[in-house]
Amino acid sequence: MIKAILIDDEPLARAVLKEYLRDCPDITVVQECNDGFEGVKAIQQFKPDLIFLDIQMPKINGFEMLELLDQPPGVIFTTAFDEYALKAFEAHAVDYLLKPFSKDRFVKALQKWREHQAPAPPALLDSAAATPQQQERVVVKINGKIKIIPIEDIEYIEAADDYVRVYTKDGSFLKNKTMSFFEQSLPPGEFVRVHRSYILHVHQVTRIEPYEKDQQIALLRGGAKIPISKTGYARLRQVLGL
Repeated sequence: MIKAILIDDEPLARAVLKEYLRDCPDITVVQECNDGFEGVKAIQQFKPDLIFLDIQMPKINGFEMLELLDQPPGVIFTTAFDEYALKAFEAHAVDYLLKPFSKDRFVKALQKWREHQAPAPPALLDSAAATPQQQERVVVKINGKIKIIPIEDIEYIEAADDYVRVYTKDGSFLKNKTMSFFEQSLPPGEFVRVHRSYILHVHQVTRIEPYEKDQQIALLRGGAKIPISKTGYARLRQVLGL
């Protein structure tokens, strides 16, 4: 038996999905969720095989919710028109249901999932980060709780093996993303990759001092000292207009 979860803030949209699923006796809906917060908890509790996931939801969107999962289940996305999301889907050949969708279109999407039964690829989530909403914040999970960090609160980002560590005045938080991801998704006029292991928020810089040959040190408002490579120094000077 296939376990499914419906995650959508519109009750009518969930009702349509349940109606279409009545003709799928091998699929059982084990939970319905109104937003991504509820979705994360339900997925951890029920461990579904498949989720039907809306993209635009309150609190956190569908892409951000998936980023918080260690092992995402299979996904069929449901969405109203969103140019950023559609570009991401088209680039990575992942199927989705564009609201309002017919039963025939639903059946085709479900059949495609049955044939592949694969979760959304990481490349899709990286492309989806081009949405304006996700460029304004970083969503992390701490001890089962979800925290939303506005980018203006970020002091710097440090590489940490397969993760990155995001530093704020309230502490540091691990995020399962790459340095390249943040280098490409954060506003280039505010964040600069000054070293292979560091991206800093230029508004946090109070002073730049010589360190070693071809290297500098950036002193931040919070007291951190960030090494700057020769290439990183050129990037930082350009952004600062020096």
